[in-house]
Amino acid sequence: MQRLLDGYRRFKTETWPAERARYEALAKWGQRPDTLIVACSDSRVDPQTVFGAVPGELFVVRNVAALVPAYQPDAGYHGTSAALEFGVRVLRVRQIVVLGHGQCGGVQAMLGGAPADAQDFVRPRVSMAMPVLRDIPAEGADRLLRAEAAVVRLSLNNLMTFPWIQAAVETGSLEVQGFQFDIHTGELLRLEKDGFAPIS
Repeated sequence: MQRLLDGYRRFKTETWPAERARYEALAKWGQRPDTLIVACSDSRVDPQTVFGAVPGELFVVRNVAALVPAYQPDAGYHGTSAALEFGVRVLRVRQIVVLGHGQCGGVQAMLGGAPADAQDFVRPRVSMAMPVLRDIPAEGADRLLRAEAAVVRLSLNNLMTFPWIQAAVETGSLEVQGFQFDIHTGELLRLEKDGFAPIS
């Protein structure tokens, strides 16, 4: 806890003075981010850092493996879906980014099973992606990368099951893209038809 408090003190004495006007404007006028990002909860992949964004620029929802569920309005608790609805229908973001990453523990749990101590919620969550992983070969050096691409593609496809996302995409007011961040190299890749392609 002390490390967090020390970090706050550095923020207050070093960052806040330089960014005070930005925060005051955000407090007065509210947030108007252009981009909603669905990212993994992994502590090594911070969307604001990866995209060099400033406060107020990104509306971020994080979960295990950056999974977007299919549209299912019911009485259940749908944190990701609620964030999508707020971002698209209230904030009117202009783009949605699904940000996967290399060495994703969530995708590894899909391929090899959830950890023994994570069966209550992690196991059922990662099972959401099992249908798309059936076509991934059981062996091969690129198995994990292919699975990570399949999971990003699944999230992109599931986004289009939300009627108000599909309608916004069709009218051109919303763009949807998938990316992958390579932790080891710092490289950002865009999901294309045949897999990930580096951003130059």
